[in-house]
Amino acid sequence: MGYSSLDHEFQLLDQLLKADSRNFHGWNYRRFVADMKKSRDEDELKFTTKKINENFSNYSAWHNRSAILSHMLKNKYGGISAKEQEMTEEYELVRQALFTDSEDQSGWFYHLWLLGQTIAPIGPKLEMSWPSNGSQLIIDFNEQSHAYVSDFDTPFGTDRCMFSEGIPLVLHFSEPVKGVNASTVTVSSLLLESESLVWRPISPHGLQAKTWVTLLKLPSTKFRAGETYKVQIRVADTLGIISLNGYNFTCPTALDFSLDVHTMTTIRSTGGNSVTVPLAWEADFFFPLAIDENKFPIELHLDSLSIDGSGNQENTRWQQETLDREIKVCRELLEIEMDSKWAKLTLARLLIAQDMLSGGSILRNKRMHTDEVLQLFNDLIEIDPSHAEYYKDQFSLILLDKVSSGKQNLQEYLWDSKGTGSLSNGERNKWLRLHGLSLSRLGSLEQLLWVQRLDISHNRLQSIDGLEALQLLGCLNLSHNLLANFTALGPLRQIKTLRALNIADNKIGAHTVNSTRFSFPSALNNSSISNADTTRDADEENLEISWEITIAFKGLHLRQLDIAGNPANDEKCRRLLMKTLPSLKWLDGTSVN
Repeated sequence: MGYSSLDHEFQLLDQLLKADSRNFHGWNYRRFVADMKKSRDEDELKFTTKKINENFSNYSAWHNRSAILSHMLKNKYGGISAKEQEMTEEYELVRQALFTDSEDQSGWFYHLWLLGQTIAPIGPKLEMSWPSNGSQLIIDFNEQSHAYVSDFDTPFGTDRCMFSEGIPLVLHFSEPVKGVNASTVTVSSLLLESESLVWRPISPHGLQAKTWVTLLKLPSTKFRAGETYKVQIRVADTLGIISLNGYNFTCPTALDFSLDVHTMTTIRSTGGNSVTVPLAWEADFFFPLAIDENKFPIELHLDSLSIDGSGNQENTRWQQETLDREIKVCRELLEIEMDSKWAKLTLARLLIAQDMLSGGSILRNKRMHTDEVLQLFNDLIEIDPSHAEYYKDQFSLILLDKVSSGKQNLQEYLWDSKGTGSLSNGERNKWLRLHGLSLSRLGSLEQLLWVQRLDISHNRLQSIDGLEALQLLGCLNLSHNLLANFTALGPLRQIKTLRALNIADNKIGAHTVNSTRFSFPSALNNSSISNADTTRDADEENLEISWEITIAFKGLHLRQLDIAGNPANDEKCRRLLMKTLPSLKWLDGTSVN
């Protein structure tokens, strides 16, 4: 009885899809009925092939095909060769559609899905860490037992970074994961106290994150000047670390670094009454950093930031051959239609994938196609203005990857400052200055875990999502961007080392947010803000601004903040900022009493 009813449903669906072959309700219901009847995937795939051959522009049929193949590849094609054969046949099928009508999006979207299946790694990998594997940190203590750390395995090697609560240990995975804890990640050292380290996700989206951090507390009483202390980190391939897609971390990784104690109680404190001059942001205070490659071979040090070993994706000959073939197809199409936006976009994605698969660590590889990809996105901005913002975002991501992935590219953006300001004590400090690049989106930040001072001013940023991965960041210049409200600064709350922030000349206050949605804890994601933190001021201050400022700044220990040139910068806003930031010493260059 059940089978006859389902057969009847198939007959009705055949009539529906004959009358309207693209009806997505019909295709969705067909998948449901096929699942109820336990139909063979191969039979459903043949039906989809028939509909596609009737009309290559049938997006619903292509989508149904991807759903069927996903199930087949996951459950039946366990062997590498079987999957490769099936995928090769799919590329041949979609290629016919592309050459039939190169401007029809149906085939291109299916081609994009195939590309994802071709290069996607199975399971999360550990990509980056700070301190890096094999690094040697130099540590000093002041009279308040604050640790001053220098990492000579980075271009900022001579700069000290002060940690009052402990040295952060940062792990960055290839995709968001959960389950990072003392059981799945072990840290061994003679310096450790008996209690277990607590790992926290650096993300506003709950318990899953790409970046995880813990604090290695350093009791100065255990240190002896002239001694070296080893620290070992082991990330196990247990079932505890899991990605969003349900894949387990299966690449056990070992990291080691050392702490060299040079001196004790010799560094003057920079806090309290010693602050006499605010940090200078103007371009006149910066000059190009002179690199002594004998002492600081940047390429070597950047390379050491990446995780070595079995954690990298193995690249098969089939993957490389597939990408080469599909790149050739796109180039042939562009010879026929020079301004085909789909061919240009797909070519850009293929070239990016080929660079990523060219072997091992991102940082060790020279990006062979970066300039061509950047030009392709520039072309797309011109020929497809309706999607210009998307292309600008992609351009920004590729440009940042280029800047951060090699010595020659990075050196152009490393600058010295003259050292005037409350955070420098007159010393020269190094900055990574990515200002004036027309960036609309941030990316490749996992390659910049070592950065302590960052200038991304004079860009087009409306969001700073991802910046929270920079757990050493002390000074940040975000001026002259397009940030529309204080809540856009939410990621900064995850950076406990941040002391100086410039958000001048943005659009803050021009577009407010609906603060009532923050009345519920779930809307705050993993924020620890409570209603009591803000309702105290609700009667005397504007509630919207009060919510925004609390969400953005509460818990930070800023000593300097510049907000001039924003619509929200009035006396009421300034009073709220001073209440929320009791550690603040300088506001727009003026001393705060």
